[in-house]
Amino acid sequence: LYRNNESSRAWYSHSHYQLPSGLKRTVRLVSPRGAYCYAHESSCIHKHKPASAMLTMPVVMARLVLAVSTIVAAVSLLVPRAAGYPWPFCGASSSFEANSTYQSNLNLLAATLPKNVSASPTLYATAVAGAVPEQVWAMGLCRGDTNASICLSCLTQAFQDLPNDCSYDKDATIYYDPCILHYSDVHTLAADDTGPAMDTYVVSNNNNVTSDPARFMRLLAALMNATVEYAANNSTRRFATGEADFDQEFPKVYTLAQCVPEQTPAQCAKCLAGIVASDLGGFEDNIGGRVLGVNCSYRYETAPFFNGPALVRLASPGSGAPAPATQPPVGTPATTAGAGKGKYRVFAVVLAVVLPTLAALNLVFCFCLWRRRPPVAQPKQSFSMYSAETEDTETVDSMLIDVSTLRAATGDFDERNKLGEGGFGAVYKGVLPVGEEIAVKRLSRSSTQGVKELKNELSLVAKLRHKNLVRLIGVCLEQQERLLVYEFVPNRSLDLILFDSEDENHKLLNWEQRFNIITGIARGLQYLHEDSQLKVVHRDLKASNILLDANMNPKISDFGLARIFERDQTQAVTSRVVGTYGYMAPEYLMRGNYSVKSDAFSFGVMVLEIVTGRKNSDSSNPHNSGDLLTTVWEHWEAGTVTELVDPRMGGSFAKGDVLRCINVGLLCVQGDPAARPVMSTVVMMLGTDTVTLQAPSKPGFFARKSDTTISTDVSLSA
Repeated sequence: LYRNNESSRAWYSHSHYQLPSGLKRTVRLVSPRGAYCYAHESSCIHKHKPASAMLTMPVVMARLVLAVSTIVAAVSLLVPRAAGYPWPFCGASSSFEANSTYQSNLNLLAATLPKNVSASPTLYATAVAGAVPEQVWAMGLCRGDTNASICLSCLTQAFQDLPNDCSYDKDATIYYDPCILHYSDVHTLAADDTGPAMDTYVVSNNNNVTSDPARFMRLLAALMNATVEYAANNSTRRFATGEADFDQEFPKVYTLAQCVPEQTPAQCAKCLAGIVASDLGGFEDNIGGRVLGVNCSYRYETAPFFNGPALVRLASPGSGAPAPATQPPVGTPATTAGAGKGKYRVFAVVLAVVLPTLAALNLVFCFCLWRRRPPVAQPKQSFSMYSAETEDTETVDSMLIDVSTLRAATGDFDERNKLGEGGFGAVYKGVLPVGEEIAVKRLSRSSTQGVKELKNELSLVAKLRHKNLVRLIGVCLEQQERLLVYEFVPNRSLDLILFDSEDENHKLLNWEQRFNIITGIARGLQYLHEDSQLKVVHRDLKASNILLDANMNPKISDFGLARIFERDQTQAVTSRVVGTYGYMAPEYLMRGNYSVKSDAFSFGVMVLEIVTGRKNSDSSNPHNSGDLLTTVWEHWEAGTVTELVDPRMGGSFAKGDVLRCINVGLLCVQGDPAARPVMSTVVMMLGTDTVTLQAPSKPGFFARKSDTTISTDVSLSA
């Protein structure tokens, strides 16, 4: 099957077959014309042939003859599948029936996930619909240089194509040039999976470099590994592009590398290094190629194929000089080929890049001063109080900022720069040497409880990345200081704006902004509960822990009380209840039971507060005769709930959206934890008006003081 691709000016050829036993195999086709060949690889990257074991041309031809013979012999048993661009992969684990609950859940995701991905700054999102065994988990990822409209169109098309390509398969993936879509009946991107995940596709352009192929491969290896290094360690989106000069035949080489944004730098580097080491040698002297995986992928060409300027640029080594000496990535052995055309060493880290100007040198120097480690003479800042796990230590170590930098940034913690004060210490505004505004949380030296909370917050937030979570920039643990450095969020916390008595502040929050805050908090919680590498229960969700950026986008903060759950863990029990009255679920306050459903209760309280502009149990409000949950429920029963909408909006709101939000809020504060929806369902309910919502039951618990933070022992016998 041939088809012209204008961007690479090459013809495509695809071949795929399946043996009668169901065992998938791979064939690299050497087309008589310039062609791209695609190969379906196994799910385990260690099964790929290393570069040192690349086949010679006679062996390739012999195996091709054997492969063709196998297909001919099996033709009566098989229905061969011709795979064309885009590239689908259909899992064989299980299937679903037409018009089943699974298909309905898949349709719900098709209506919401493309919008969520295209609206995300990382162009990545996941979602879950339904309950086991008919639950559907899906992820969408668009290429980092793709704009939102193309991303939306690509994933919308993917949801149309994939069910047809993989009819009734519960597990399926499809790769396009701008996007990837994957759905399954299980959460397939496990936290400890740093490989490409499931199946990978290898696509190669069989036009070859003829002028100096050995130098081309050395340059490609150096550029690819520099691109991998940038994607893993210098991009929060885990995306990078590269460019290098070559020769007159092919003036430039272009590269691209990308990981799932939720991966840590170490996970991304390991994933990309694995497929580079396993597959780059297979391209030999080809002028283009790509390896596509769900967790990570890369591509190279001799013609431009990405948008915008390259993020990494390398100069070509001289034709008579060897490539720069580099070391293989940590955890990945160097792959070395013997003598012969197209065989080379895979370089994994580029240690030196010549910077073009003195200004760039100065910027790098300032950056290094900011991120340098503390002197050896000083203890590495009480690392003994942290877990000894290697990954945690590496994460902390990579984020260290020296205390002198933070003293200078905050005016030596000047009182005029104080933003506020919490139970563990104060928060200061500062400006780093590079001009970035920051918020510095300073642990009080007299606070023993604060040490535990800071340790917990550091170990959690360093591993979490989402646009609706406050971003951790760094940490300082020297000179008896314990400091966390966050992005500066200019619009303060939600409670200060929502409940401020001045009309001017209330006018800042129109209905569109309030609805955006509600959906943003829900997406942040969905990430914590279901989509991140850790399953996290926050335990202290309240309006004062929701920060608002310059565009009034919400960011969940303060993870000092948060706890990590196992992926299949449903609840935990504590003998010491900590949190804030008015936001705590009844099962947590009375019995110490907490779970994602107790977070859902806190979220439901905030939804009702945002819609009404009232605190739960606000005795200072003359219009509030009882706690907010009781008041909303009574009006819901009477059909007059829109009377509770914050009057400061002047009646300018969408009634349908208001009713939907109140319905969702009441569902979340139901007395039975099992009846409360999970956050992925909440996001789905808020994102579409085509789904009929359940009628809520009466809230089972009413708190009396919303402003009081408590810490108390409870009896577990109840």
